[in-house]
Amino acid sequence: MDVVVFGAGSLGSLIGGLLARSHDVTLVGREPHVGAVERSGLTIEGAIGAHVGPAAGTTPPAAAALAVVTVTAGDTDAAAAALSDTALDACLSLQNGMGNEATLAQRLDCPVLAGTCTYGARLTEPGVVACTGVGEVVLGPREGGHSAPADRVGAAFTDAGVETTVADDMPRRLWEKLAVNAGINATTALARVPNGALVDGPARRVAERAARETAAVAREHGVDLSDERAAEAMAQVATDTAANHSSMLQDVADGRQTEIDAINGYVVAQSGDVAVPVNETLTALVRAWESG
Repeated sequence: MDVVVFGAGSLGSLIGGLLARSHDVTLVGREPHVGAVERSGLTIEGAIGAHVGPAAGTTPPAAAALAVVTVTAGDTDAAAAALSDTALDACLSLQNGMGNEATLAQRLDCPVLAGTCTYGARLTEPGVVACTGVGEVVLGPREGGHSAPADRVGAAFTDAGVETTVADDMPRRLWEKLAVNAGINATTALARVPNGALVDGPARRVAERAARETAAVAREHGVDLSDERAAEAMAQVATDTAANHSSMLQDVADGRQTEIDAINGYVVAQSGDVAVPVNETLTALVRAWESG
C-alpha cells in the first residue's frame, strides 16, 4: 500500500517507519528531520529496532492509497488543506483530541477513519526515532460500524507488524482516549513528571478525577463510558507508558503551543450542565503558561 504520513514528528515517524517495513511510505514533516531521512533512511531504536528507507519531504505526494495524519490538533486544518490536492483512497487520523476527523472530512474527498494509538515515541535526533513503548493502533469508521476501507487499512497495518484492532465502536473509544489524555497530558505537563508518576503518588487523584469528569461528559453526549472505566484506562496507559513523557509535557519542555484546547478544553466546552472543575483548572493553568 502507498502510504503518506502527514506529520512526521515522533509518533508519525515511528508509525511511518513501522509501516515502511512492508509498504511504500512517504513521511511529510519538517527539516532537518525529513532531509536526514531522505538522505540516510530512518532508524528506529528502543523497544523496536529497525532501519528503513521511506521517502521523505515537506510536501505530500500527488497520490496515495492512505494518508495517516499525526499532526497536533491545532494543525489539522492546515493538514487537511495540504492533503486536499492529494488523490487518496482513505485517510486515518491518529491524533490527540476530538474533532479532527470532522475537520479532515470537510476538505478530503475520501473516507476519513478514526484511530487511537498507544505506541510511545520520541525523536532523539534528525533521522532517528525511539520507540519508548509498544502499544496498539485501534481504528474504524468515525461514526461507528464497519467499512471496507477500515478493513483494508487494518490489514495493511497488521501486515507491517503493527499491533492493530479494527473496531466498530470508535465514538466510545475516542471518548475513552480523550479521558486518558485529559488525565495524563496536562497533569504531567504541569507537574513536569513522566507518565509513571500518575500510577502512585499525589498526582494520581488529579488525573483520575479529570478522566472521570470526561466520562460524565461523554455520557451526556450519549456515549456509554463509565467513570470507573475511564479511570482504569487512564491508570493502565500510565502504567504501560511509565517512562514516557506525554506529548503535552514534550510541548511544554520545548516551548511549543499545546493541544490543551482539543483535550481538557474540549471537555470543558462540551460539559454543558456537568461539573468539570478539575478539567477547568488544568485548562486554565496550561493556558496561563501558554500566554506567558
